[in-house]
Amino acid sequence: MNDQSEQFKSFKAFYPYYLAEHNNVTCRRLHFIGSTLVLLILFVALLQKQYMLLLLLPVVGYGFAWIGHFFFEKNKPATFKYPLYSFLGDWVMFWQILTGKIKF
Repeated sequence: MNDQSEQFKSFKAFYPYYLAEHNNVTCRRLHFIGSTLVLLILFVALLQKQYMLLLLLPVVGYGFAWIGHFFFEKNKPATFKYPLYSFLGDWVMFWQILTGKIKF
């Protein structure tokens, strides 16, 4: 199974797997912090026309998430195997944390 379409036919099928890879509350918190910082950096970069700040987006976003996985969740980020679905999962989980559906 080399690509995500072989194992997961849809994001809906993937998302329960994604959530299972984020059981640790500290890992989820780090994801949320990283995603929040990504939005803030994006806003500031566009508002102030400081486009070089956009280079920070993957470093900040994935940096916080990967620390959560390697040190707290103790697993490999799903991004390595399922990059598109994982990216979508990050934002769905972010929204669900923000709205209280997932514990923060």
